[in-house]
Amino acid sequence: MSNGTVSLWNGEGRRIHIQEVGTRDGLQAEEAFVPTEDKIALVDALSATGLAKIEVTSFVSPKAIPALRDGEQVMREITRVPGVVYSALVPNIRGAERAIDANTDEFNLVMSASESHNLSNLRMTRAQSFAALSEVSALARQAGAAVNVSLSCVFGCPMEGDVPEATVLDWCARYIEELGAGGVTLCDTTGMAFPTQVAALTRAFRARWPQTELTLHFHNTRGLGLANVMAAIDAGADRFDASLGGIGGCPYAPGASGNVCTEEIVHALALMGYDCGVDLERLVSAAKRLPPLLGHDIPSQIVKAGRRLDLHPRPADFEAIRERALGRA
Repeated sequence: MSNGTVSLWNGEGRRIHIQEVGTRDGLQAEEAFVPTEDKIALVDALSATGLAKIEVTSFVSPKAIPALRDGEQVMREITRVPGVVYSALVPNIRGAERAIDANTDEFNLVMSASESHNLSNLRMTRAQSFAALSEVSALARQAGAAVNVSLSCVFGCPMEGDVPEATVLDWCARYIEELGAGGVTLCDTTGMAFPTQVAALTRAFRARWPQTELTLHFHNTRGLGLANVMAAIDAGADRFDASLGGIGGCPYAPGASGNVCTEEIVHALALMGYDCGVDLERLVSAAKRLPPLLGHDIPSQIVKAGRRLDLHPRPADFEAIRERALGRA
């Protein structure tokens, strides 16, 4: 990595903030509708794990994403834990009004760094998205809510290929310097990112806006999720989105795995000495709620295999085996 030392693999207590997006980014991709009371219970379980932020839901039109049509009720009825930021995706003025009514802490505004993806996904040009989100940002400020901007496809577009770093930084500048966004999320929407690319963009962002809250949002589409997290940490990032159970996905990466898995990332970072402030046992317990709610298995390897030191009992005839091995039987 950057300095040729092993420091990357020894976190030495360095704090890494983990932000849960499964209840929005994950559930919106599911065919099954998770009952409202189960969504609320899931968010409450996540709140008790020590996560820094939870993206609870989306205030997109219920017709567009019926899986999250109960967003207001969920946001209103969750039990809020001090210190946890409760965020929601807010696409437009109507969504902003719903978010304000539900007492949302942070508005997450989304557009793509790629013109093709923005048109295909949002049915608007990037300029039109910026104009619409400028109005949402103003309404958020009036309501006292924080604003984070998530830029999709910054590490590559499934239709255009590579997105120039200058293009990504130009859009970041518009949101930070013109709209006063307090945070920016750089999103690897279809899992096209690779470690050296991640490190370069992270360093460039940090050098230009050292005081702006920077989040990295990776998908594990091509198996590089954890490697990209480590590259970003080495380049100065300390805040990451992740999805419980590894659920989620994107229509432009059909059949691919979802977001990086929250419990896998926390497990790996804890082994290396990083402080995520997250209770892994409670997190895994929350992840185990998902299969019956979704009606299918989840990608999480920690749920399947357990933590590194979740040991197994010896065989019932272990003592007899040992005695035979030692020639005593």
